[in-house]
Amino acid sequence: MQLSEQEIIRREKLNGLRELGINPYPADLFPVNHTSKQVKDNFEEGKQVILSGRIMSNRDMGKASFVELQDSEGRIQLYFNRDVICPDEDKTMYNQVFRKLTDLGDFIGIEGELFLTKVGEKSIRVDKFTFLSKTLRPLPFPKKDEDGNTHDAFVDPELRYRMRYVDLIVNPEVKQVFVKRTKLFTAMRNFFNQAGYMEVETPVLQSIPGGAAARPFITHHNSLDIPLYMRIANELYLKRLIVGGFDGVYEFSKNFRNEGMDRTHNPEFTAMEIYVAYKDYNWMMEFTENLLEHCANEVNGTTDATFGKHEVSFKAPYARVTMTDAIKQFTDFDITGKTEAELFEAAKGMGIAVDGTMGKGKLIDEIFGEKCEGNFIQPTFITDYPKEMSPLCKEHRDNPELTERFELMVCGKEIANAYSELNDPIDQRERFEAQMALAAKGDDEATGIIDEDFLRALEYGMPPTSGLGIGMDRLIMFLTNNASIQEVLFFPQMRPEKKGPELTEDEKHIIEVLKANEGISIGDLKIKAALSGKKWDAASKGISKHGIMKIKVDGENKIAEYIGK
Repeated sequence: MQLSEQEIIRREKLNGLRELGINPYPADLFPVNHTSKQVKDNFEEGKQVILSGRIMSNRDMGKASFVELQDSEGRIQLYFNRDVICPDEDKTMYNQVFRKLTDLGDFIGIEGELFLTKVGEKSIRVDKFTFLSKTLRPLPFPKKDEDGNTHDAFVDPELRYRMRYVDLIVNPEVKQVFVKRTKLFTAMRNFFNQAGYMEVETPVLQSIPGGAAARPFITHHNSLDIPLYMRIANELYLKRLIVGGFDGVYEFSKNFRNEGMDRTHNPEFTAMEIYVAYKDYNWMMEFTENLLEHCANEVNGTTDATFGKHEVSFKAPYARVTMTDAIKQFTDFDITGKTEAELFEAAKGMGIAVDGTMGKGKLIDEIFGEKCEGNFIQPTFITDYPKEMSPLCKEHRDNPELTERFELMVCGKEIANAYSELNDPIDQRERFEAQMALAAKGDDEATGIIDEDFLRALEYGMPPTSGLGIGMDRLIMFLTNNASIQEVLFFPQMRPEKKGPELTEDEKHIIEVLKANEGISIGDLKIKAALSGKKWDAASKGISKHGIMKIKVDGENKIAEYIGK
């Protein structure tokens, strides 16, 4: 393993703890009875408390030190006094263990007494402390210069997403996004449960990728020797449960789509789908706006939300606009009764990229997406989609060319999709066959396989039903003012890490000097590199981060050695 200078020093401290008979990773339960927030909210001077957490700062003043401890609820100041920690002649626990073998980032447990400092800060006077976990890598703490400018903050998005564990430690505001995410799921689950609907689970591995138009991930079941598909949607399984006699079922499902990645799409995402018997899409619109009003209040304490430059209100009711009217409003083109060829030429004339694989549904979808979608900022139901766009949706009761479907748009993005569900098995088979024709034509998002078992289920009879799907990741983006889906996923999909380090010119220069002077001391290396103080500090820090220089301690000297990568 190639270690930086700081990593080597921390391992030496680890050994130092063990030599003193201290286990750096004890298995014992530590009897925490307070969090930092509980201490602050219920402060009582003189009260004895037990806390644990990470050391995030340390102002060492010799015989005393002020430490900032971070736990799951926040931070609190600790006061370490040598003679309190070590009331007898042996001062090892303070002088050696605390001052010399403890680093920022280490986990400790403390017992102590609450007191107010001279400036009125709520603090804990530590009576004793216990080592709970030694950290072997330094945390990327931001620093401020004399002008108040922040340096070395952990803000690079790729590093933050790749090392979310570090991001959560040093950027505590990030944690609040995920606290709100959990609140959203809890609020939605409670809303459904109070309505009497049942949470269920359906398969992630499916023999047929159904329920949506998307490219699936494909895997293989060795024992059965068959291909299986990662779930792109759970719709068809939930409808089977409605056939089976449940009046209302819902599921928070992990779905997988083998498609592009961008600021609003991740190949693995979370959706919520709910199906309620004896309802239609008009009922579902009212249910949806009441649901989202409830969720916004539970997550943020208000129905108002800020997203970028937009102020959005999730207060019900929401506007309703048909897709035909939306396209007519923003393009002056009426899609009613138009043929595939007419739609193709219209889209082409609007400057939309089209090709021969696109059927009527795809062409209308492209027109709406390019010319209309971005105009709907406040929550708006786009209703009555053309039949070609909705193979699982019931034909509109007043117009056989349309379906009873809506999508909810917010800030130009879809966050919900709902139908009056198609429960006519003969009509459903014809829709599936039309999708197969599109797949054969080259549409890689069309369903190319008929789910015969689902059709069989429909033949046993499904009551009138309305279904709703919500993209949970996108919804929490709106509720936390995050334009990137990666900000609301703990561990978004990332490209593989680059194998070799990208060096700056100053870093390359130091490496060349190092290569030409084997076994050189750090002091001599700095002289030979002939860089300014700031350039040396930045370049040497970068080299240490890349792990291409090893530091050996030889008595009082620190010797630098090059490690090729």
